[in-house]
Formats: sequence, C-alpha cells, structure tokens
Amino acid sequence: MALAKKPAAQEAGNGTRNVAKLSFTKDEDLHAFREMMLIRRFEEKAGQLYGMGAIGGFCHLYIGQEAIVVGMQMAVKSGDQVITGYRDHGHMLAAGMDANGVMAELTGRAAGLSKGKGGSMHMFSKEKQFFGGHGIVGAQVSLGTGLAFANNYRGNDHVSLAYFGDGAANQGQVYESFNMAELWKLPVIYVVENNRYAMGTSVTRSSAQTDFSKRGVSFNIPGEQVDGMDVRAVKAAADRAVKWCRDGNGPFILEMQTYRYRGHSMSDPAKYRTREEVDKVRHDQDPIEQVRNRLLEQKVSEADLKKIDAEVRDIVNASADFAQNTPEPDVSELYTDIYR
Repeated sequence: MALAKKPAAQEAGNGTRNVAKLSFTKDEDLHAFREMMLIRRFEEKAGQLYGMGAIGGFCHLYIGQEAIVVGMQMAVKSGDQVITGYRDHGHMLAAGMDANGVMAELTGRAAGLSKGKGGSMHMFSKEKQFFGGHGIVGAQVSLGTGLAFANNYRGNDHVSLAYFGDGAANQGQVYESFNMAELWKLPVIYVVENNRYAMGTSVTRSSAQTDFSKRGVSFNIPGEQVDGMDVRAVKAAADRAVKWCRDGNGPFILEMQTYRYRGHSMSDPAKYRTREEVDKVRHDQDPIEQVRNRLLEQKVSEADLKKIDAEVRDIVNASADFAQNTPEPDVSELYTDIYR
C-alpha cells in the first residue's frame, strides 16, 4: 500500500515554521474581525464582572489569542468537534455557543450552558460539538483523542480539534495520546496554544524542546509552527491539517505562537514579565488590529468598523445583564447530572 505523501512542513523537517498565509477576501476579513471582536469584548466584560464579584472561582481570559480559534473554526465544518482546557470562553463563542448562556454559566446561573454548575472551566454543548472546558491540565488531550477514535470507529470524516497550552504539552498523557493517535491514524489536530508562559514560567525555563511542533517527531506525527497572531496564517495551516486528517493520514500538530495580554488567571498579577514586553506585542502583533488595518486598506470605513464594535458590545452587555438577572440553580440541582 502506498504511503501518504507527507505535508510540506514534514518534508522540510518535522516542525518547520510555515509562514504561508491565505489572501482573505473582504468578507472573510469582516467575519474574522467580528468574531475576534466578540471574543475580545466578551472577555473584557468577564474581567469586569469578576472584579465586581459577580464571577467566582477561577477565570482565565483569552485576550490576545483570538486569531487562533477564529482561524481554526473557519477551516472546519459542521460535525467536527472541539475540546480545550480552562482558557475556553473564546472557543465556545467561536463554536457558535450563545453569549448569554456562556456568561450565565460564568456567573453560576441556571440558564448557563452547564446549568450554572460548571462555571468558567467546565461548559459543554452537544449541539455545537463542544466538549469542554477542562480544569485538569492536559486532560482534554486524551479526551480529544477519544473523540477522534469515535469518528474513526463510526467511519465518518469528522475531525477533532484538541487545544492545549505550552504548559500542558509537558504532561505524560499528551504523549500517550500521540502514540495511540498515530498508531490508529486517528483524525485529530493537536493545537498547541503557545502563549510563552505556562502559568507564570517562561517556556525557555520549563521546556527542553521549545519547538512544540516537533513534539510528535518520535511518533511520526507531522507538525507546523504557525503565527498564531495572524488569522490568515492560522486558517492556511488549519486547512492543511484538516485535509491531512480527512484524507485518513492520522493526527497533525499545529503549534500556534501567540501571546496572552492578561495574567494566567484573574488572580495572577503577571509580575514575571515587563509591561514593555506586553505593550510591544500589542503594538506590533495584535490580531484584531492586523485585520482592522487590512479592512481599512480595502476601503472599509472606520465608521463601519465602529458599527461592528458597537453591535458586539451590545451583545456582550446584553449577556452580562442576562447573566446577572437570571435565577441561580435550585438546590435540588445538587443531585442531578451526577455520575455515580
């Protein structure tokens, strides 16, 4: 049986950086702009509500990383699954989950997507094929591999997207998953969101191999490093990886090089990096500003972009009002949805 041709990234040496970008149409840029603005404004509002005490527990914001999940979602189709860790609000919104339901879950309300019992880190939507939100570091990788196993077993052509961070990339279950996925040629894309700091430790201090696209070398899993701040680069890499999986070639690793502007969680003052470092990334690489500038070059007016921002703010403000004015779960819910 003829072996499948390796993608360009692997032919050049597994783990090469691929800088190829798609040329987006104006409509694609407008879609990306709106989706990323929705995530950015939602996360800013979540941060405000957390500061007011309306959101409790842990809360990890996705500000700065919006291009990754938006670009990935532009490459998949209905039926493909998404699973991620605890920095998950952006993934939910990009997957089409209702902002009201997400915000209500953050505030622990009965109308939340997990009935107010999961909070920030544990939300699900079978309808949108979103399988969490997982608080255990790296747990979603093996579960995402299981989703791909189910797809393979059922004989469909769906692909599982398993997101995890640079910190989770050092967990043992990740490599057990890699081995099984390649052994059985499972259709899973491992998306490593490398935002440079695992909780508070720089990848250069915590990882012997800082090129995470090479983490599958010993399993013969191809990988690419991608500019995770440019939605076009993300979409181009996602297209290649999705095709690789749908063609029956097994798993693929995409290392998205990105940056989070806020601390690891809302309780993290992020004193392990300088304000100058954060400001430089915001100025030079912000994913939303890149799209905004392209749209302005395409003669989309500043007024039109402000209108999109206003529409997004209305959605987010409405979700905050909804979340704070809908009832909390009844006490009887303590005994429902329990596995025993």
